[in-house]
Amino acid sequence: MSKKYLVLEDGTIFEGTGFGYEGETIGEAVFNTSMSGYQEVLTDPSYNGQIVAMTYPMIGNYGVNDEDVESSMVQVAGFVVKEYSKSYSNFRATRSLDRYLKDEKTPGIEGVDTRKLTLIIRDRGAMRAGIFHDTKDAVDRLKAHPSMLGLDLASGVSCREPYTYGDGHGLQVAVYDYGVKRNILRLLDGAGFSVTVYPGTTPLSTVLNDGARGVFLSNGPGDPDAVSYAHDLVRNIIKEEVPAFGICLGHQLMGIGLGGRTYKLKFGHRGGNQPVKNLRTGKVEITSQNHGFAVDHESLKDRKDIEITHINLNDNTVEGLRHRRLPLFSVQYHPEAGPGPHDSKYLFHEFYDMVERGAPA
Repeated sequence: MSKKYLVLEDGTIFEGTGFGYEGETIGEAVFNTSMSGYQEVLTDPSYNGQIVAMTYPMIGNYGVNDEDVESSMVQVAGFVVKEYSKSYSNFRATRSLDRYLKDEKTPGIEGVDTRKLTLIIRDRGAMRAGIFHDTKDAVDRLKAHPSMLGLDLASGVSCREPYTYGDGHGLQVAVYDYGVKRNILRLLDGAGFSVTVYPGTTPLSTVLNDGARGVFLSNGPGDPDAVSYAHDLVRNIIKEEVPAFGICLGHQLMGIGLGGRTYKLKFGHRGGNQPVKNLRTGKVEITSQNHGFAVDHESLKDRKDIEITHINLNDNTVEGLRHRRLPLFSVQYHPEAGPGPHDSKYLFHEFYDMVERGAPA
């Protein structure tokens, strides 16, 4: 393993040792506070274009298997850990994390002070970063790279053709793929839906003609404000009063379609331990999250037909919305977990009931 450098656009340099793919990479540096689930993190399309640092100090000790993937490939731009475990033990493991990153051509770096890195990102905000063989001209290269603001990354991870998932029995739901995780599809299927996944640019008329009785707006990467084709979709969903449920990017798109605005968070929420309060029940759910943008509460406060249903207890950001009259709701967090707690899986059954009745949840 060779010497490598993690360089931030503010000029901060971390020296470490490379593992995984030998190449270099550039992306937005973010951190994830989950203690496990690195394989799901690596394959989550919402991380497309990002270099992810895990705050848990040892990563790789249970290897990689063929079941715990959230998409068909590694999605992160790069991977940063304090200590990579060269030994792994798990009865389902098929290869090491190092081998997996090599196979997926994804650079990694270990030996980085991830505690210091996390504090820098927390204080200065998520920023462009790169994993390089040397530091020559590194900052100039980073500043020439596009920032996350204004980027439509969803179009790059969406499917190219429609496909079905599951056994095909039950109420038909159309999943708009902006970077959908496989566990979302599993839970929609488990809730009783017949699931068909469509490219994110598919017209609403197409899925309705195919027999869809409800629409699901998936998670995904990038700036929701740049996904203009999805804004039009949500407006058509509202006009046609089609039952709809959005998660993560889908939640942000729902907020924009309802007349709200989104903004970039300083460093985002990423991990499996985020407390969210359900304002309708008063209960607190521990949630899995992965997002760098949020719906602006102020942009919707005068809308009497829109209800804020969930808030993040760490910073009071909007975590859930519903329409009081139409069958529409969304959440910012990931109720499907993968990885994370299962406190919020009930939302998939609420969606099924809403589609079945054609009335608000």
